[in-house]
Amino acid sequence: MSAPQSVRTSTATDPAAFTSQVNALVRDGSRFAGLYGTARRDGCELTALLADTDRFTVLRTLVTPDAHGELHFPSLTPHVLAAFWYERAAHDLSGVVADGHPRLDPLLVLIDGEYGRPHPGRAHSSTSVSLRTPPGPVDVHGRGMFTIPLGPVRSGVFESVEFLIETPGEDIPHLNIRPHYKHRGVAKRFEGRSIDDGVLIAERVEGIASVAHALAYSHAVEAMSGAVVPPKARLLRVVYAELERMANHLDVAMRLAEAAGLAVATSRFAWHKESVMRLVSELCGNRFGRSAVVPGGVAGMPSLDLAAAARALRAIHERVRRDAALAMKTPSFLDRLRGTGILPHDRAAEWASLGPVGRASRLEDDCRWRRPTDAYAELPLATAPPILDAGDVQARMLVRWREIDQSAVLVLAALQRLDREPDDSMCATIDLPEGEAFGIGWSEAPQGEVLYAVTVQDSIIRRCFARSASLHNLAAFHEVFRGDVFTDFAFIEASFGTGYAGVAM
Repeated sequence: MSAPQSVRTSTATDPAAFTSQVNALVRDGSRFAGLYGTARRDGCELTALLADTDRFTVLRTLVTPDAHGELHFPSLTPHVLAAFWYERAAHDLSGVVADGHPRLDPLLVLIDGEYGRPHPGRAHSSTSVSLRTPPGPVDVHGRGMFTIPLGPVRSGVFESVEFLIETPGEDIPHLNIRPHYKHRGVAKRFEGRSIDDGVLIAERVEGIASVAHALAYSHAVEAMSGAVVPPKARLLRVVYAELERMANHLDVAMRLAEAAGLAVATSRFAWHKESVMRLVSELCGNRFGRSAVVPGGVAGMPSLDLAAAARALRAIHERVRRDAALAMKTPSFLDRLRGTGILPHDRAAEWASLGPVGRASRLEDDCRWRRPTDAYAELPLATAPPILDAGDVQARMLVRWREIDQSAVLVLAALQRLDREPDDSMCATIDLPEGEAFGIGWSEAPQGEVLYAVTVQDSIIRRCFARSASLHNLAAFHEVFRGDVFTDFAFIEASFGTGYAGVAM
């Protein structure tokens, strides 16, 4: 099967009706999943994406210029908190002004003049980025308060992002996040490319989740074409996706151990992560699983014998389980995780948090169970998705340990079925309809749901909205510092497992 076409599309007559309809859907229980703009000759088309248990809703409207040539629509944010960053991003990229937005500061790009905006969907537009970063906002005033600009360049191996930490010296009453240093013009990179070349860009949107992005993009393309992915390819996609999940979750464990000063645990978890990535490399030739997933299926059978791959995974998983048990019994480690960086359930729901961040705060959405693609619906699952309610760093790590166990079960089951599958075809033909076509694809990355909305014109990409879970989750990052101190920052940041490259659309 390809990504299921459980998608409902409608168009609002005007921006006010658009805002009202989105508000009503969220009020009725839909989860806000994204918002983006596409340049049209007569204005900018806004598209909102909302998720339900078994389908997505796509709602569009056209925002036309007013008497001053400006594009305005009523902000969603006052009623849909999860739209907060998306409306800022739409303003940066497409010049659309969300009237009533509480803070329409630059988020992804600092623009020198209106004509420097990227305007995704418009041909031959480019970004003129400001070379001067303005000072950050100040939200907390009082005796002894000052702002620490953490980043964009830090010691160690960190991606570029800036945190403006407002503090009297120890407590963190507030922080602002500025990811514009990471902007790479991803939306424009897709435009004008063929369907086959598009997957190469998708793999590089967020390198640590290359497989998940390639899957979501491919699912969108397959939905447009009606392609049916062959059985072996569906199984192999699960193998690559779940190994990627294990490597990412082990990276979070390694960073938490490092923050706690546990040298042995840091080395052990780094070794386990490296072992998983080497296994991926032996299977497909690339440590990050790149070029393994293609629209219609996979590039080919693994280079490594399936039985050898299963033996290697069992050995890795057994080592991980032993070391995880030791780490979670270490008092000096647990003291830093327990009760730190709490994201309460109600706030997580308002921000529509995804992946381990959401599941640690009692949000149950997981694409693999709710909207399964590839072979997920065909494979045995020992347990339901891990759902906890503490919402702290410890809960987020416990979710990841349980997901590692589930990933091992899924990969071993997929490898076993691959050995028995008689059909040797690995990729279906992609035949797109003439003219314009639109498709949505999704996958469950280690960070949470990845969502792609792709529009093609005569098989050439016209617009691609690539939304990572990292972008979606990081908007709520400032929520979790109440009662925490500056030395908790490293633990809270690591527990989110964010890929900052995925933040800059």
